[in-house]
Amino acid sequence: MSSSLPSTFKAAVVDQPGHTQTYGAKPGEESPVKFTLKDVPLKPPTHGQVLVKVIASGICGSDVHILNGHVGAKFPHVSGHEIIGEVAAIPETEDHWKIGDRVGGGWHGGHCQFCTQCKRGQFLLCENEAINGVTMWGGLAQYVLLRREAVVSIPKDVDPAAYAPILCAGVTVFNGLRNMNVRHGGTVAIAGVGGLGHLAIQYAANMGYKVVAIGRNEAKKEESLKLGAKSYIYGSPEENAEQLRKLGGADCIVITANSPDLTSKLQGGLAKGGTLLVLAIVGSAPFDSTALITQQHAVRGWPAGSSIDSEEAIDFAKEFGVNCIIQKFPLDKIQEAYDIVDNGKVRYRSVIVM
Repeated sequence: MSSSLPSTFKAAVVDQPGHTQTYGAKPGEESPVKFTLKDVPLKPPTHGQVLVKVIASGICGSDVHILNGHVGAKFPHVSGHEIIGEVAAIPETEDHWKIGDRVGGGWHGGHCQFCTQCKRGQFLLCENEAINGVTMWGGLAQYVLLRREAVVSIPKDVDPAAYAPILCAGVTVFNGLRNMNVRHGGTVAIAGVGGLGHLAIQYAANMGYKVVAIGRNEAKKEESLKLGAKSYIYGSPEENAEQLRKLGGADCIVITANSPDLTSKLQGGLAKGGTLLVLAIVGSAPFDSTALITQQHAVRGWPAGSSIDSEEAIDFAKEFGVNCIIQKFPLDKIQEAYDIVDNGKVRYRSVIVM
């Protein structure tokens, strides 16, 4: 490893998972997620890895689930899967990535290439999938090791902080939308105007869809319309479904809000043959099986994207001006940056900048 690299680096380490009422803790028995900045030995990359010096790393809603111990990460742990930085070191065997390359890492952290799903080209469904910030330490640190096959090429003329969330939130909505086969000019409803939702509105509008934004109240109407929505509705889940039916029904409803009741009730706002695309972790949500059959409704999910998907999501964002609204924090403010994601007060993504 180069002598110019430090022997240690700062990482935002969580020693043990949190346990809050959201995840089943009784009042008085809660233990919130706590970060500690630690000096960690810097390991050189081995075959199949690249060492990246982190420039910016976003905090995703999924990090709340991860750090509360509900995704299978081992503790002590460093989370973070919205990473942009520069290659700082490579092994002798590396013949593609070079020191100084601007790169990124998203949710998909690597695939085995040998399981049935990989042989079919379905790398996101790899039976041995690596996940940045879950199965291996993530980007909420000064350095991170990434697997070469999942590294994302990042243009040097984009703001790393603004584009880091594209590697999860952005590619999730972009990839999900483009795989739903919605006709050009069709109606796409976005349920929730937050970290995922504000990007989904922009991607959907620039894909040529008629976008209906759905909020809890009137507060985000003006902003939703500025982002590209043609209309904005709010009210109870039943009222939202009724308003969508009055508009002719949605060809696709994108769920970005963590509400099982909203998810279930909005099925009633689908047009015949419409699809409910669930991109938020909502838990168990019942659906109307009669409508699934007689109206040919579908319920789908989509797991972020591979490196090429992320690169295409970034290219699309550059071309059409998709703007991720962020709040920046230095690494030593990691607790504050995480807490506003956990309590829902962030607008709309927290990003750590080094």
